[in-house]
Amino acid sequence: METPVHSDHSNNQHNTSNSDQKRKILVTSALPYANGSIHLGHLVEYIQTDIWVRFQKMQGHQCYYVCADDAHGTPIMLRAQSEGITPEQLISDTSDEHQADFKDFAVNFDNFHSTHSPENRFFAETIYNRLNASGHISKRTISQAYDPEKEMFLPDRFIKGDCPKCGAEDQYGDNCEACGATYSTTELKNAVSVVSGAKPIEKDSEHYFFKLPDFEAMLKEWTASGHLQEEVSNKLQEWFEAGLQEWDISRDAPYFGFEIPNAPNKYFYVWLDAPIGYMASFKHLCDSTRGIKEGIDFDSFWESDSQTELYHFIGKDIIYFHGLFWPAILQGSGFRTPTAIFSHGFLTVDGKKMSKSRGTFIKARTYLNELDPEYLRYYFSAKLGSGVIDLDLNLEDFRLRVNSDLVGKVVNIASRCAGFIKKKFNSTLSETISEPKLFAQFAQASESIANHYEAREFSKAIREIMALADLANQYIDDKKPWQAIKEEGREQEVHNVCSMGLNLFRQLMVYLSPVLPVMAEKTCDFLNIAPLQWQDSQSPLSEHQIKKFKPLMMRVEEEKIQAVIDASKEERKETQAKTAKQTSAKPDSEKSTLIVSESDPSHRLADPISDTISFDDFAKIDLRIARIIKAEHVEKADKLLQLTLDIGGDTRNVFAGIKSAYTPEYLTGKLTIMVANLAPRKMRFGVSEGMVLAAGPGGKDLWILNPDGDQITGAQPGMKVK
Repeated sequence: METPVHSDHSNNQHNTSNSDQKRKILVTSALPYANGSIHLGHLVEYIQTDIWVRFQKMQGHQCYYVCADDAHGTPIMLRAQSEGITPEQLISDTSDEHQADFKDFAVNFDNFHSTHSPENRFFAETIYNRLNASGHISKRTISQAYDPEKEMFLPDRFIKGDCPKCGAEDQYGDNCEACGATYSTTELKNAVSVVSGAKPIEKDSEHYFFKLPDFEAMLKEWTASGHLQEEVSNKLQEWFEAGLQEWDISRDAPYFGFEIPNAPNKYFYVWLDAPIGYMASFKHLCDSTRGIKEGIDFDSFWESDSQTELYHFIGKDIIYFHGLFWPAILQGSGFRTPTAIFSHGFLTVDGKKMSKSRGTFIKARTYLNELDPEYLRYYFSAKLGSGVIDLDLNLEDFRLRVNSDLVGKVVNIASRCAGFIKKKFNSTLSETISEPKLFAQFAQASESIANHYEAREFSKAIREIMALADLANQYIDDKKPWQAIKEEGREQEVHNVCSMGLNLFRQLMVYLSPVLPVMAEKTCDFLNIAPLQWQDSQSPLSEHQIKKFKPLMMRVEEEKIQAVIDASKEERKETQAKTAKQTSAKPDSEKSTLIVSESDPSHRLADPISDTISFDDFAKIDLRIARIIKAEHVEKADKLLQLTLDIGGDTRNVFAGIKSAYTPEYLTGKLTIMVANLAPRKMRFGVSEGMVLAAGPGGKDLWILNPDGDQITGAQPGMKVK
């Protein structure tokens, strides 16, 4: 669904054609976690945001784009321990890596900072103290899971066990990916610590809570007033229906983060100080040499009655924190709330979740080692809209589309015309515009394309730009300058045609500049002009000297794509070997300790072997080969897919918590294994008549078992698994 948030609410509506109204805009992207590398899934958001910001700057607006590394939390503390370095060294090294990746993908932050900074400490403490003084903070003793071997309280995601609602095994400590239930870690059955493998015990601790229910009325109005996409606003209504709960904002030592004022050994939960990192990064920009020189004023952007604009680009998985907690915290501490929050979907590759084993879990640097980053910027923009739907990177379509659109259409215009101008006309364009109506048609498209960019409908902008590129190529094909130059007396015609072609190319590059900044820079050098501005599309170049044409973009080679996939697979093997080496080097008593590495971004470890059962117990389980004859989404269920399974003349309806890993289209027709004699379970979506088997820690890292067989040979539906 494409739902532009600007269409219904005047506070977010902007007329892009009115260039006299200069806006003051602050834009952020979600903070990358300082515990692993940037991958292509992350880049969807940063590229989307960067394109929008570049467009705003081309319009002449005062627009700033800030970000930071999210540098606190237990996972960072544990990974630093496993590598024998301090957390500060880990986050410093990660910051260098992240910033290098962003720079090479032409993601142009005005400031990139860290949540482990003096500015972030100041604002975290300021916000907390204001909330506390206003009565919005409470404290009470709670019982938590505690690892007796590592002597630490365990975050939800560092505990696994059986779901207390449906009995599904291998579930995290906060929610079940099989039935969708949420619960506390103390309710989990057969729980184990993924840090040490020990059985957690319950231990009391005093914690600090933010009184989110105090802001229910304000949030109900805010979430329904055009600050969110419609589908996001509707989703958040479910939380109001369930009743808002106080939010635990504290964590116990040992913890890497900021200590809460006047609360020894109590630390701010990472999700409290992470969004505050937006403020800290902007403050760091304001206090920089540039900020002082330009007079960038922090208060004018963040004070409660600010007339500036504030936009957050985020993934749909963190809308709960940004759509409820963040505006409430800002309101309660006397700061302004966001103008709008823009959510996007996840990235799949070839219709499937990114996979390390298939080589499609691709790090930014792995891609950069083989391929032009502007290929990806263009492909993402050609598929991005304003909605929250997932984006698929189809590698074959990626190659064909980039080669066809950018090389075959856009660059082709310049390459076809530049040679004639240089060789025959002293590198100088004609003094006249031979086709003023065609130039005017391209110029008139400016407003429509600008409106698409403003509304984040990048795919619509790209379609319109490519339609213009087709017109330009058709014009050159019709005039055939390569033939006309051979005929005496037609030199001026060729001069006019090729000059016209380069002017059309320049207009196209104005429109593509937010997407392809590097190619735009090369274009400016070739055309011998200043950096492109949006209004440049309205006036042509005449009697203007250009430079020698150099290739602006090369074709995507299939071999290069394969090299990226192969390298990603090799990285996986190397990381597995590194993890195995780290584990084997430890004393036996420590070998179950969690090793947090780059290839393990969610900090998971294989579960310990369960208690021994008898053969008779195992024989009670009836496992059958099943063919998935239909797979479909379940309305209002974030994690479930509804599967219709053929088990040899009988069909079963099963709800499976695998939506995060698979699309229905991919599953249809596949063989899998199901527990056929499991008692039917009534769920709010219907009755589930069994369970399919899958491996993996969960989330995107989940793989259904897929037996070897086809329509004729191999495993067949109904066969018993023995």
